[in-house]
Amino acid sequence: MSIHYKPGKEPHQREHRLIFKNIDRADWDNGIDCYLRDGGYAMLQKAVGMEKAAITGEVKASGLRGRGGAGFPTGVKWGFISPTNTKPVYLICNADESEPGTFKDRYILHQDPHQLIEGMAIAALAVGAKVAYIYIREEFPHAATICEKAIEEARQRGFLGKNILGKEGFDLEIFVHRGAGAYICGEETGLIESLEGKRPYPRIKPPYFPAALGLYMCPTIVNNVESLCHVVHILRMGGAEYAKLGKPNNTGTRILCVSGDVQKPGYYEIQVGHLTMGEVINDLCGGLKPGRTLKAIIPGGSSSKILKAGETYKIKRGAEVVEMGLEELPMDFDTMAAAGTMAGSGGVIIMDDSRDIAWVLNNLNTFYAHESCGQCTPCREGSLWMKKISDRIVSGQASPEDVTTLESVAYQIDGKTICAFGEACSWPTEAIISKFRDELTSHTRPELADTPKNPVTEKAMASL
Repeated sequence: MSIHYKPGKEPHQREHRLIFKNIDRADWDNGIDCYLRDGGYAMLQKAVGMEKAAITGEVKASGLRGRGGAGFPTGVKWGFISPTNTKPVYLICNADESEPGTFKDRYILHQDPHQLIEGMAIAALAVGAKVAYIYIREEFPHAATICEKAIEEARQRGFLGKNILGKEGFDLEIFVHRGAGAYICGEETGLIESLEGKRPYPRIKPPYFPAALGLYMCPTIVNNVESLCHVVHILRMGGAEYAKLGKPNNTGTRILCVSGDVQKPGYYEIQVGHLTMGEVINDLCGGLKPGRTLKAIIPGGSSSKILKAGETYKIKRGAEVVEMGLEELPMDFDTMAAAGTMAGSGGVIIMDDSRDIAWVLNNLNTFYAHESCGQCTPCREGSLWMKKISDRIVSGQASPEDVTTLESVAYQIDGKTICAFGEACSWPTEAIISKFRDELTSHTRPELADTPKNPVTEKAMASL
């Protein structure tokens, strides 16, 4: 079947669209009738004829890794539900898309909500959940309305409710829960606390792994919007066939959200690892802005470590170790990790030589200082310290030693908090200082080095 897209919204020839197949189609709307005409809910019908373990087995065979940031194998996560469990099981779709640089899930919610609902229904069947939630960020009011309408449409057609599609005991209700605009609710246990009506303080793991002690202390599976949509295509293709897309251990497709200093920013769905960083910039996105050169890339949302133009990286390829430049790096989970960063949520932020790195750092630190939940002292205090120091640097009111102090504060947060927010806020500072120390120092004023310090502050700093 030929698919026609709106003028100017046609996919790039190097894209491989699965999840975004219906995004910006000329003949598409987000209603259930349109989705059914395109073969919608056929995979749910297939799933009801399968054993639960067989569905999970297909997802495991596909090699699908979570698309929310951590990249954990989805089928393995599903398998953590104990076979002897007697408590209710819950499924949560994490639609709290709040990582700066990431803007893919909102398109699914706005334009193809039934793909998500079908994926959730299949996942719920596989893990034995009878209640599921779409936890959606407060800043997506239109998406919440669309999802509620789609859920009601699915219920009326028998895809939700009791004995779905005639399968005895297959019951599922999906509810939309709107957050209150907190970045920390993207962390799965903070999200669960919020869903329970409490302050979203992340839980300590162990023992509070959601698959064991999740929502209401019951087994809970938390998956990202994009991850759940992939389940539909895994059943359609078969796990082994799906695994042929992408690269070994980095299978399938993923959606890159490219922003910053390129000529064609936007969303692009590609096979994982089939394009290099340079191909993403120069082919998909039409290159940098005229007359500019590449300065740096943040490859996986703002919490991933920055990569500097001109650096080289030693990447293992089979038995060999290959040296690669930044633009030669394939965009996959393992290569990004080997380069000292992460693929994260797919938010690719491109910076050219017009960008002031001190401003970039201050912008990131301001965000994370605002979003810290405040539960852990190193993060609560340290994120604000980093913001205040980078305020001084960007305004020309810092001494050269402030750069060293800023770096020290970042390392005092890293690895010392309950959840990964500590790393999320400290890694950008650690990486930017290690790679752009001279540029940051150029913003400082050496004459301020001898300025008298508050003795209480001096004592505190001496203990770091």
